[in-house]
Amino acid sequence: MPTPFFADVADAPAPAQMRWMHAEDGVRLRIALWPCGPKGMVAIFPGRTEVIEKYGRVVTEVLAQGYGAAVIDWRGQGLSDRVENRPLLGDVADFAFYQRDVATYSAALDAFAPDAPRFVLAHSMGGCIALRALIEGFAARAVSFSAPMWGLRLSNSTRRAVVTMTSALRLARLDLREIPGAGVEFRLWENPFDTNELTGDLETYAWMQAQVQRHHELRLGAPSLRWLVAALTETRALAHLPPPDLPTYCGVGTREVLVSVDAISARMADWPKGRLRVFDGALHELLMERADIRGPFLQDSLALFAANQD
Repeated sequence: MPTPFFADVADAPAPAQMRWMHAEDGVRLRIALWPCGPKGMVAIFPGRTEVIEKYGRVVTEVLAQGYGAAVIDWRGQGLSDRVENRPLLGDVADFAFYQRDVATYSAALDAFAPDAPRFVLAHSMGGCIALRALIEGFAARAVSFSAPMWGLRLSNSTRRAVVTMTSALRLARLDLREIPGAGVEFRLWENPFDTNELTGDLETYAWMQAQVQRHHELRLGAPSLRWLVAALTETRALAHLPPPDLPTYCGVGTREVLVSVDAISARMADWPKGRLRVFDGALHELLMERADIRGPFLQDSLALFAANQD
């Protein structure tokens, strides 16, 4: 079966390859690969709920600057394998499973462009996955993070309550329930722009919505309770590990409400080759923000990559 790419909503050139690949545990993953440019390959690590097509405009700009690009649908989202009979539920039992996806992603990149300089561009949950991968040896010459999920905006009491509740529900096999209070904010296809927490750019938000309104199979809703506990466990573990020895750039907005800005600031303060830039007025998705935010963030990222070609 051919691997689909929804060109009608991607606003990007057709990939050189669309591939189905299987992780070591048999989970089927969708991976897109655009031609390698003279400056190397940019491996994009998407956030939770995100899909290959959502990065179409980013890919177009990356290609124009002399790079190739790759994007993956993580397990549980996009067209990769999802929870059986619960396609809208965002779930993973342990963030270690995402590293199986990373290993498959790395193998695809190695086969497609084995000698190309490789760079990482990671957003939100993808920033959490990428940090673990880089610490464990994922090959890259430099990395740029957009609002990385190195912590969640939850109080300590809420964290403890979630862990306790999920532990009890796990015994009854009920930890696959959505997080309490999940509402329209987790349903991009119907969440109004005025209350969204992702971007201040109306046109981009409408484009993102159109993707999942036209292609329902790309939709993803709220995460499960066990996803939330797995995320808390992973971010806590990563906070105690030293950063990889890589040139690093990180951006976050002053209006960020989804991930922990304190965790980002603490990590970047302890990263010898790292630089943090705070974008005034930006919400969560810097790569989907207004042009005066999106442009400088991407330019900074590509400048870092250009400076680390060798």
